[in-house]
Amino acid sequence: MSASDHCSHPATARGACREGGSGQDQEEWQIRLGAWISNQRSRAATLSAERIEQLSAIAMRWT
Repeated sequence: MSASDHCSHPATARGACREGGSGQDQEEWQIRLGAWISNQRSRAATLSAERIEQLSAIAMRWT
């Protein structure tokens, strides 16, 4: 699986996606913002309504 499959939010090119609440057993992945956006666009048909609303609220361009 790719890093974007694990991240629920975008990271900057030098940032990382960190999932989990305890701070332990977290995996850190470096992803490119452009790749993350492209993945969200290509998966738009399968995203939840809540997710689409969240992305639209931050002015996500879908095309």
